[in-house]
Amino acid sequence: VNSRSIGIELVNTGNAPFPEPQMVMLEQLMAGIMARWSIEAHRVIAHSDMAPDRKFDPGPRFDWRRLALSGLSVWPKPADGGDFLDAARRFGYPPEAAPEEILHAFRLRFRPWASGPADETDAALAADLARRFPVDRDAPSA
Repeated sequence: VNSRSIGIELVNTGNAPFPEPQMVMLEQLMAGIMARWSIEAHRVIAHSDMAPDRKFDPGPRFDWRRLALSGLSVWPKPADGGDFLDAARRFGYPPEAAPEEILHAFRLRFRPWASGPADETDAALAADLARRFPVDRDAPSA
């Protein structure tokens, strides 16, 4: 992944809100990178999405919804549920990651206030993302 990705480091523990000037600069940087390299919003992921067993950044206080409203990321809409884990993996969470790690990473990004086992809301949100942005793991890599 590192040979085909662009990483942006933000200074923040993830437990405090990200300052407005930092978010503004991030949005400007992302917009330029995404336009220059034709990166679609659903291809923007967190470290915790890519490696849920090892990474937790940018953390629960990062404003993913703000990025989605600016077209720089995606945000789920409730859909008919199903199996949370299957949908999360179809959206792109690593198939080798443990179910609890996938749930933790998913919630860090989309429901940081939620706790307990995967529920109907997790399943409905993951189902929407999997339907709109499925990952084709058999497709050739660039």
